[in-house]
Amino acid sequence: MLVVRCSLRRTPVKHLLDCHSSWGSNYIGVHHRMSSSPHPVAAVCQVTATPDKEANFTACKRLVQAAKEGGASMVFLPEGFDYIGSSREETLNMSERLTGDVISRYTLLAKKLSVWLSLGGFHERGHDWEMDRRIYNSHIIINEKGDIVSVYRKSHLFDVELPGRGVSLKESAFTIPGSSLIPPVQTPIGKVGLGICYDLRFPELSLSLLRQGAEILTYPSAFTVATGAAHWEVLLRARAIETQCFVLAAAQVGSHHEKRSSYGHALAVDPWGVVMGDCGGENTGMALVEIDLEKLRDTQRNMPVQQHRRDTSFYYSLGGKD
Repeated sequence: MLVVRCSLRRTPVKHLLDCHSSWGSNYIGVHHRMSSSPHPVAAVCQVTATPDKEANFTACKRLVQAAKEGGASMVFLPEGFDYIGSSREETLNMSERLTGDVISRYTLLAKKLSVWLSLGGFHERGHDWEMDRRIYNSHIIINEKGDIVSVYRKSHLFDVELPGRGVSLKESAFTIPGSSLIPPVQTPIGKVGLGICYDLRFPELSLSLLRQGAEILTYPSAFTVATGAAHWEVLLRARAIETQCFVLAAAQVGSHHEKRSSYGHALAVDPWGVVMGDCGGENTGMALVEIDLEKLRDTQRNMPVQQHRRDTSFYYSLGGKD
């Protein structure tokens, strides 16, 4: 397991813990430094989900426990944290409702540890499951009392064919697009605006969340290796720069099964576009990052981009009269 202690510059990945080790003295040192911070701490996690739901929960639970010990008040898990199936039928058969076993276990975990959770992409059975066997890709926020406080259902579905790059996914074949955005959620680290993976490519979404008061944007993801290598970091930094918000992006990494792998590089970016933490492209683990909202306010005050933004209608007025 990797635990990355983040500063204001890109933090090199440092092997503080091995995945198979018990927590040792190196980890205690991180714990002490992080817990003394005057700013709230978020944990941005990187996992390798498989079709084994029990193993996935065990791995994620361990990360959440480590994050809490490291001083985090909110923990971010990636898209597909519950599982990544090897076929459409397997994916559908393992799906659950919000009241099912998976989410119930996470609500209990949040309550036990008194920590907020961002569950970044849950395979939620649709409202008409019995008739159409279709699901939502749902981003769930759970507070420290174990209450579900927000559910955002992914609105942009990944239907992409890139034959030359080995990418072929059609999410809409079994997933229902969400019908609306969700207002940012007030959390211990600030107001969090919710997206999921492919939503990252649509700046209109991030700007809408900004207008509703978002201070932190989050894009839990399972980016393919090809698209991740080309676009992942540049898109996350662009979203941070244009909104002047923190951006937190938990990620899947490595091989999930013989048909699918993910890029990794769970990332945290500050409002100036500086990468605060990068989990790399090989191992599971987390980045512990301090969320200093004063830095956000300084950035927005010193470069008042949002005040300079014209009314939305202006950007649709090409060819219009003065």
